[in-house]
Amino acid sequence: MKNKLYTAIGLMSGTSMDGVDASLIKSNGINQFTNVLDEYHEYEPSLHEKLIDLRNLIINKEDLDKYADELIDLEQKITLFHSKIVNQIAKKYHEQIDFVGFHGQTIFHDPVKKISKQLGEGNLLSQLVKKKIIYDFRQEDLKNNGQGAPLTPIFHSLLSKSINEKYQINFPICFINIGGISNITKIIDQDNKIEESLEAFDSGPGNCLIDEWVRKNSNKKFDNNGLIAQSGKVNQLILNQAIENFKIDSYEKSLDVKDFDISFIRGLTFEDGCSTITSFTAYLIAKGIEYSNGSNDMPIKYLVCGGGRKNIFLIKCIKKYLSHKKNINLDLIDEYNLNGDYIESQAFGYLAIRSFLNLPISFPKTTGCIKPTVGGKLVKNF
Repeated sequence: MKNKLYTAIGLMSGTSMDGVDASLIKSNGINQFTNVLDEYHEYEPSLHEKLIDLRNLIINKEDLDKYADELIDLEQKITLFHSKIVNQIAKKYHEQIDFVGFHGQTIFHDPVKKISKQLGEGNLLSQLVKKKIIYDFRQEDLKNNGQGAPLTPIFHSLLSKSINEKYQINFPICFINIGGISNITKIIDQDNKIEESLEAFDSGPGNCLIDEWVRKNSNKKFDNNGLIAQSGKVNQLILNQAIENFKIDSYEKSLDVKDFDISFIRGLTFEDGCSTITSFTAYLIAKGIEYSNGSNDMPIKYLVCGGGRKNIFLIKCIKKYLSHKKNINLDLIDEYNLNGDYIESQAFGYLAIRSFLNLPISFPKTTGCIKPTVGGKLVKNF
């Protein structure tokens, strides 16, 4: 049974809340994977704005109750939006689609209170698209004392084996995903058990601070290619103060966009603020890379995926902060015939298949859970 190839759609909307990445994949849930198609579907402006505004209002658990009616209304809109994507893909792909891996839109994440709220109604989506839906991927991990994130490392592990075979890159191989939050996966080798060879953690902000600064100070949603930051000048005094005042003492906790704020660059021009906050973000990502590298002095590849890899100024700053580490090389994952925009959506198709097969999707060294954990709920409502 485990060698059967399943077809799954993976749907992922990240903390940028700008739209949905969708991928159609084939996999046996273990060591085989084929990517069939990838698509991006942008939220209409009103939906994007409502998501941002509501997320800003929900600061704690009590706010989930306070804004329950607004959340229900927005959840329905989110689910309808995802259903249109699935139905469009189903029209293009005439073979059977076994599952839809439905991540939903994270609106609040607090692993200490064991809460990770993703907007997305699995039952309604199943009814609308006439497919088996697997959703709510984080709750079982939280119940097992995990952080609920990151969940993509098991997929990174699968990709690392293929990259190793095709390009003769030696293990360990690392992945850096720069989404709203940045996270790092390290695959130590391919011979040991997954739980022994796989490590991962959230390393700090990715695009979230940059995006917030750009949204609040312009009519743009993000800094395209880092051109705004490139046109400004880093305020070294403010940057040094921010670095001194903000330290990540432990990489054992998953992070949320609300763990960071942009108040430290108040008063700077738009361009200088963008440049300074990008350099700050780069510094924290570089520190995470150094932490994952440890005392290793052998050559090691870090493959960068996620929207942040397109920010040329951000990547340049990360490399500058790592210039004293001669063994560390940063490459865009696209250089290895993979599309860095869709790694996470592909991952949630893969996680849906693993969930159906009752295979773990999170591990003690990836989320801090007490044992390898099977996540996701399966619903069929048609």
